[in-house]
Amino acid sequence: MPFIKRLGFFLVGLSIGLVFLAFFLKRKAEGTGTEFCYFPNCRVLKELRAKPLAYSAGIRELMETGQLDSLAISGFLNDGDVDFGRSKTKNKPCSIYFIEGNNKGQEAVLQVQNCRDSVLILAME
Repeated sequence: MPFIKRLGFFLVGLSIGLVFLAFFLKRKAEGTGTEFCYFPNCRVLKELRAKPLAYSAGIRELMETGQLDSLAISGFLNDGDVDFGRSKTKNKPCSIYFIEGNNKGQEAVLQVQNCRDSVLILAME
């Protein structure tokens, strides 16, 4: 059997397998709420969402005045972009992350302290 014909059979089988794999993984993710995080940004945000949140005095003040709310913070932790250039990931015992996102239609940066058992929202720029 010539190489071209074998390559064609291989590619047809591979494409059918990829379609089935994508279909089953999508159903599994929707049904169980499983999230596949392979990139650093996704992994950091997933870790931050898994821990209990605490707010600094400055953030509580922003929440009381209506400039920031818990839905906006949730938006940062779900859809934000972590700025690893500014973040201090090697700090001990708690690392600090800068998360870029939107707050009421405006670009903002949320400063978050990630400790072992909790997450402290420090400031918003």
